[in-house]
Amino acid sequence: MLKIDVHTHIIPRNMPRWTEKFGYGNFIHLEDSKQEGFARMMQGNTFFREIASNCWDENLRMAEYRASGVDVQVVCTIPVMFSYNAKPHDALELGRFLNDHIADLVAKHPKNYVGLCTVPLQDVDLAIQELERAKSIGFAGVQIGSNVNGLNLNAPQFFPFFEACSRLGMSVLIHPWDMMGKSQMEKYWLPWLVGMPAEMSRAACSMIFGGVFERLPNLRVLFSHASGAFLATLGRIEHGFNCRPDLVAIDNNVNPRAYLGKFWVDSITHDARLLKYVIEMQGTDRICMGTDYPFPLGDLKFGAYMEKMGLSDSDLENLFHSSALSWLDLDLNKFK
Repeated sequence: MLKIDVHTHIIPRNMPRWTEKFGYGNFIHLEDSKQEGFARMMQGNTFFREIASNCWDENLRMAEYRASGVDVQVVCTIPVMFSYNAKPHDALELGRFLNDHIADLVAKHPKNYVGLCTVPLQDVDLAIQELERAKSIGFAGVQIGSNVNGLNLNAPQFFPFFEACSRLGMSVLIHPWDMMGKSQMEKYWLPWLVGMPAEMSRAACSMIFGGVFERLPNLRVLFSHASGAFLATLGRIEHGFNCRPDLVAIDNNVNPRAYLGKFWVDSITHDARLLKYVIEMQGTDRICMGTDYPFPLGDLKFGAYMEKMGLSDSDLENLFHSSALSWLDLDLNKFK
């Protein structure tokens, strides 16, 4: 059975030193590591993290995921590369560099990789310009953050971007980013353990209550990390909508539960019991296998536990590829 991993990240091994090139900021570049097969991610002159060669080596990636039965990776940049706080044209230049790298990868391995671009959302006109270019060079969609410089995704300036995604048929992957409360909870890795799920609920609630889905019913959005806290707390969210419509239903009077099945989520739950709940809420036709490869907080067993859950063949087919093909608007024959 074809397996498509809809949530993976990649970065070019060789990049300009953007901080030196632009003359400001703390942009990411890679430096050699003392450990063979690794590189040091530097944020300006500050060490950010060490990454292994499966972050950039396309052949190693294919060998690793083929060993687990996965056939296709949907690839996008690492969110720290979004650069939403940069000057817009600098972010555009950086994004074009990253997008050209992914476009070349997809062109070389069209049966193994599908590309999602990145765009400078701090300037929506430039973002749409790059979105259109990405569409023309073979991208299936775009990855964006859960907020943009603290602005929620229902902010009016972002609506033309979502209109363009709908018009162009570009899928949207929303990834947690710039986690709320980070400065108050640095210890214990809490921004990733607590902030990430909250960011995904923030994004989903903002788009639902802001009426984005209501106004753009053909927009194909996937909330990563199984929508974070959104589906898990939908009862509370719906109760708030019902008991305080004066606070919640001010821009869209449609019950948030009505949008179940109108967006996609990935399967990154780390718990079969939670995935069963997500399946009950969403249906397998709106859940795509995702791993967050190659990072350790992801589900690096490539969906193996799904095959032990007693699911039907049709449900597994949805999880492993049919839902992904629907979200990406791609044909199964492309990968045969």
